[in-house]
Amino acid sequence: MWGVPTRMTKAGLATYQEYINPPIADYHSPSQLESYPLWPNPDKFDYAGAKKAALEARAWDFATIGPWISHFEIYCQMRGLENALLDTIINPDFLDAALEKIDAIQTAMLERMLTEMDDSLDIVFISDDMGMQSNMLIPMESWRTHFKSRLKGWCDLIHRHGKKVLYHTDGAVLPLIPELIECGIDILNPIQHVCPGMDRSALKEAFGNELIFHGGVENQKILPMGTAEEVAEETRECVRTLGKNGGYICCSCHNIQAGTPLENILSMIESAR
Repeated sequence: MWGVPTRMTKAGLATYQEYINPPIADYHSPSQLESYPLWPNPDKFDYAGAKKAALEARAWDFATIGPWISHFEIYCQMRGLENALLDTIINPDFLDAALEKIDAIQTAMLERMLTEMDDSLDIVFISDDMGMQSNMLIPMESWRTHFKSRLKGWCDLIHRHGKKVLYHTDGAVLPLIPELIECGIDILNPIQHVCPGMDRSALKEAFGNELIFHGGVENQKILPMGTAEEVAEETRECVRTLGKNGGYICCSCHNIQAGTPLENILSMIESAR
């Protein structure tokens, strides 16, 4: 996808897909983007197949979510993380030109998918990591300049079709949350509460009337390495804080990692019920 090569990499018990050799890493001018040969074609997506899969999930009484769309994460894949971060400061014209392409392609795909899937789709997943463990990944002013209006455009489109928006960003993103709400996100994932500013009770108090929280159960130490009782305590605390008066979908704050004890996973599930 997007012409970005990948490889499968072994890490402990798990195997991960890594993006390698970013294809526009050496580009220096917006004009070069016009001749990039591997921009996706929105006509090539399997919309009928997506609707079929969603209807099958509905038969099991599941909510349906999709497609995965992104601005900055795709740009990082195509450009390389270091270049992408530098571009926000020293090459903003190139960044904006690339984002226009990335946005237009996915907007066309999204519009068609929302139309063709109709009532078989409940939620659209927007993923754009903007946080590190200790702070924002880019300055808020850069986010406002390059990403805010584009995100709002997607949220408006999704809401016009009667769907909800789930937005994913890891890390310490407290400064971002009020402006995500302005853009129109409905559900925030994954609530990495060990990061500065991401206290569960404080987030619920500040934003609980405007957001649904998704995630929360600590997944760096407690879920993979704690005891089943520690997992249960962590899960109950998430439900007590983030779930106060509703508006919370309880789960791990990221994908459950390979090697996580089964008893810990079951403890999380049982404690959330």
